[in-house]
Amino acid sequence: MTDATALPGQPRGQVLTGPATARAVNVLAPNASPMTLDGTNTWILAEPGSGLAVVVDPGPLDEGHLRHVVDTAERAGRRVALTLLTHGHPDHAEGAARFAELTGTKVRALDPALRLGEEGLGAGDVVTVGGLELRVVPTPGHTADSLSFHLPADRAVLTGDTVLGRGTTVVAHPDGRLGDYLDSLRRLRSLAVDDGVHTVLPGHGPVLEDAQGAVEYYLAHRANRLAQVETAVEDGYRTPAEVVAQVYADVDRSLWPAAELSVRAQLEYLEEHGLIQPPAP
Repeated sequence: MTDATALPGQPRGQVLTGPATARAVNVLAPNASPMTLDGTNTWILAEPGSGLAVVVDPGPLDEGHLRHVVDTAERAGRRVALTLLTHGHPDHAEGAARFAELTGTKVRALDPALRLGEEGLGAGDVVTVGGLELRVVPTPGHTADSLSFHLPADRAVLTGDTVLGRGTTVVAHPDGRLGDYLDSLRRLRSLAVDDGVHTVLPGHGPVLEDAQGAVEYYLAHRANRLAQVETAVEDGYRTPAEVVAQVYADVDRSLWPAAELSVRAQLEYLEEHGLIQPPAP
């Protein structure tokens, strides 16, 4: 068995429904898959002693899961007062409207199409509910609307799909862009180095105890993949499908369609920076 402390980000064992920090409780959605890992992590956040809670990413439109989230908060003596979204992918956001019905909450997100209520989310926003403080961190790249939430009291950050608890994430081209994603990783690294964040509460997979280590691993991984894609193009592999077969040969073929999205983003990045020539029309 591999020692978790030797793995990128130092993952904390298995993904479980239950407390993760003093202010964060996970409720794992029953939507496990190769893309969602163990399932979507729905986070209930509350200041100790407060009767109000914030829920981040209600998850898929699964009535049992949504009611489980409400019940978990209520058993702790809390009422859900606000719903937040890290981004609009269905495994995170599809259940938001129904969850808002169950809780009577507004839904705040970067994308206006996902909001229920007039208030959105943007860079520099600070969300406060029942004494809890969350700072909004723009982290586009996985998608254009991706956000992270800095929970300073727990020295933690909720990363959605920008950083996962296991493996690496997809740059979902064309909405996601690699340049944006690299900038977002550097922003998260700054949170770890300059603001003392050490815990990652991801959208999928286990909690990570070493935020800086996780982000450094992601940056190194992206640099390595980018170099591999550039080499593949130089060797004559031109289409995204050809590059995937060459560069991602060690990856489960069921994940190749997702890998192709990242490859498209990598090819676009290399073209924009003059490192490869666009294919002939």
